[in-house]
Amino acid sequence: MGSLRAELWALPLVLVNVALLGQDTAVLFGSKMLLCLFQALHQLYYDPNIENKNLAQKWLMQAQVSPQAWHFSWLLLNMDKVPEIQYFGASALHIKISRYWNDIPADQYESLKSQLFTQITRFASGSKIVLTRLCVALASLALSMMPEAWPCAVADMVRMFQAEDSNVDGRARCLALLELLTVLPEEFQTSRLPQYRKGQVRSVLAQECGSVFPLLEQLLQQQGSPGFIKQKVLKCFSSWVQLEIPLMDCENLIQAAFTSLQDPELFDTAVEAVVNAISQPDAQRYVNTLLKLIPPVLGLQEQLRQAVQSGDMETSHGICRIAVALGENHSRALLDQVEHWQSFLALVNMIMFCTGIPGHYPVNETTSSLTLTFWYTLQDDILSFEPDKQAVYQQVYRPVYFQLVDVLLHKAQFPSDEEYGFWSSDEKEQFRIYRVDISDTLMYVYEMLGAELLSSLYDKLGRLLTNTEQPSTWQHTEALLYGFQSIAETIDVNYSDVVPGLIGLIPRISISNVQLADTVMFTIGALSEWLADHPVMINNVLPLVLQALGNPELSISSVSTLKKICRECKYDLPPYAANIVAVSQEVLMKQIHKTSQCMWLMQALGFLLSALQVEEILKNLHSLITPYIQQLEKLADETPNPSNKLAIIHILGLLSNLFTTLDISHHDDDHESTEVKKLPVQQGPNPVVVVLQQVFQLIQKVLSKWLNDAQVVESVCAIFEKSVKTLLDDFAPMVPQLCEMLGQMYSTIPQASAIDLTRQLVHIFAHEPAHFPPIKALFLLVTSVTLTLFQQGPRDHPDIVDSFMQLLAQALKRKPDLFLCSNLDVKAVFQCGVLSLKFPEAPTVKASCGFFTELLPRCGEVAPVAQVVHENGKVLLQAVLEGIGGQASRSLMDHFAEILFALNKHCFSYLSIWIKEAMQQDGFPSARVSPEQKETFSQQILRERVNKRRVKEMVKEFTLLCRGLHGTEYTADY
Repeated sequence: MGSLRAELWALPLVLVNVALLGQDTAVLFGSKMLLCLFQALHQLYYDPNIENKNLAQKWLMQAQVSPQAWHFSWLLLNMDKVPEIQYFGASALHIKISRYWNDIPADQYESLKSQLFTQITRFASGSKIVLTRLCVALASLALSMMPEAWPCAVADMVRMFQAEDSNVDGRARCLALLELLTVLPEEFQTSRLPQYRKGQVRSVLAQECGSVFPLLEQLLQQQGSPGFIKQKVLKCFSSWVQLEIPLMDCENLIQAAFTSLQDPELFDTAVEAVVNAISQPDAQRYVNTLLKLIPPVLGLQEQLRQAVQSGDMETSHGICRIAVALGENHSRALLDQVEHWQSFLALVNMIMFCTGIPGHYPVNETTSSLTLTFWYTLQDDILSFEPDKQAVYQQVYRPVYFQLVDVLLHKAQFPSDEEYGFWSSDEKEQFRIYRVDISDTLMYVYEMLGAELLSSLYDKLGRLLTNTEQPSTWQHTEALLYGFQSIAETIDVNYSDVVPGLIGLIPRISISNVQLADTVMFTIGALSEWLADHPVMINNVLPLVLQALGNPELSISSVSTLKKICRECKYDLPPYAANIVAVSQEVLMKQIHKTSQCMWLMQALGFLLSALQVEEILKNLHSLITPYIQQLEKLADETPNPSNKLAIIHILGLLSNLFTTLDISHHDDDHESTEVKKLPVQQGPNPVVVVLQQVFQLIQKVLSKWLNDAQVVESVCAIFEKSVKTLLDDFAPMVPQLCEMLGQMYSTIPQASAIDLTRQLVHIFAHEPAHFPPIKALFLLVTSVTLTLFQQGPRDHPDIVDSFMQLLAQALKRKPDLFLCSNLDVKAVFQCGVLSLKFPEAPTVKASCGFFTELLPRCGEVAPVAQVVHENGKVLLQAVLEGIGGQASRSLMDHFAEILFALNKHCFSYLSIWIKEAMQQDGFPSARVSPEQKETFSQQILRERVNKRRVKEMVKEFTLLCRGLHGTEYTADY
């Protein structure tokens, strides 16, 4: 870099004033262009000003694709230039060849090829980075020319570099050839060749391996061939096998790669080559070759054991990768070779050794995690056989899978407390994720081993806890419990005959450690559905959970377990309710848990109280929330500050979460599982409504001081929104006063959360005659205030606009009569919707499209809507076409298509006129589309009134034309 700095500083520093960079590359020629290039490169590398760097980079990228690049690239490759300048020249050549191939006249192909060969030969002993870029450029040229214009490209490359050339050292020529042969398949993988050409070129390259592989074999076997040459050979082979070369054609080189595994210098490259060769999807067709590979893989076991004993993690990791690649990619093909079952079983046992490799992941080893997917694959392949064959393989492999369970539970064990204390937080997190992967594997293995697996775990745990002569470590107990938990979390264990015994064993566990206590909690939580079917056992474990609630270190596990028990077993918990509420209240008051766990705890109590009689619910609610109400009353009298704001939001959050799950009408219950236990429907007011009515004035008082704070307003709205969603019709007594409060809130300071709550009320109550008047009044008020906001400029409030559009759509869906109100300015609402379609925020535009797709079908039934659409629909169409033309994100095209479809279906006679007039405008909706393309699109839209999917496809096609993207690489996934 120092030489580049010197060379560039030697030039006149015209570019420090960035004037030349501002010029279009098309108007720069000759020495002026070169001067600009040198200056720009200097600026890119050395200017401390990031804006100047970015400007230089942008200009250099333009220069690389300019017509002048064909000229200056060769000049920059002069040997008197520093590598950084030469590299830029080589990169420019590659870009021109790979992206602008069609610009090159066919009669210049040979000249370009010859020049590139010359440059590669010159740089064979020069800069490595420049040599690589030149090789990539020649590779790109070859891919574009083969097979027609350059039928034997690879053979020619080999011949050219093998020819004697006195000016270039033979070893340097060999390395240059290997570099070229290595980048050729890599360039093919990333090339932009059309799909039909890609298949054609792949086939040609696969045939050309006959010119490459003998050379590679010769170089690997040659006496005295230096290590760096062999390394390049292995990398080259690794690159070529990814072209799906038949595995049998690779046999000799794979065997040579196995031999290279004994050389520490070549080990990593050899591993990569072997893994790439045997991981090709096509390899499973060559079963005989795969069978030949098993002995050399098994032959690595001694090297693997020595690596493990000496703590050589890199070697053990590499050998494991090879064994897993063979087993995981080809287990089905190898299982099918019944006469070779013993050799495949030996491979499976080798992978088992890798799974159980000594040491704790990720501190002492990082290999075992590589093997887990293999066990999934092997199991899937065994279970996919027909019953008779499957039974044979089950007999062989069930013992293997039982051994796997033991190995996995051993690997899942925590290290000693002392050792674990030295682990970093990152290592602990990696270990946690590793245990989750083991948990997933155990859950999957249950499909193979079934109930016998649970029995095996139970027997081991029972022996462990009852053996007084040999006390076990807590790690061993924890791991067995973790195995149970892994299975019980996802598998239905309700009919297992060992769960009662497990529930009986849990209280016998001596809990002296946080990790063990956590797993005990999570195991109880995983068995909560079983407890619901066996309520007599609840008392065995509930005291443990309530005791754990008081330990902040067990916060997540204890609270989530209590929540599961309260949700699943609520009809059997009334005898324990007083105790649960008392303990929960105590830990809440002591502020033992973080905010999120406090919210979970309130949800747990909501489930619990739902199963009690109304009087009991009210009594417990009074006891539970009175301290918070008193605290809120005190906070409401204080001057607003950041500290009491957090306290207010916390209390409002507690109430919200309590009311989310407190549901005496049991809307969310599963009918079948709970109808026997379900309590009779309660008479009288809902307890939640009673509490809300009691605290309503207090909430209004809080709002009066915090109306300017969006978070507090949001927290207040959340209480009512969650209550409405849970209670549904039971919330009815609150509707009038809540509508009044929302109206006052929104009139004072409009906020999105107030509109969202209004939408909920419209959704649930607007269709009921008794509640229509207050809902109507609130809807009209919110609309009026929002229209005023639009007049003042809505751009600063995309969240309000988004919520307002959703409210309008909900009103049209649930109660279109709201649009018949004489004091609703439907035209102004329509114009707001059109304006919202032009917002840059995608969610807002999506909500606006949703409003129009609900509005347009109402033309036939709501006269004011029909009048406004007929008078202003052309403006809507104009906005939609602008979005399609390129003003809006391509992700929104389906939503615009739905508006076009609705216009066509409900306003066809108008649309046919509007679209004709709109498309007659010059350059509309995009200057890139011709009048013929616009006419075709218009006719396609007008003809399609049934198939919405077809309209979406038409819009996607047209928007690509409008953006100049049709037929480009950018449309591949669109």
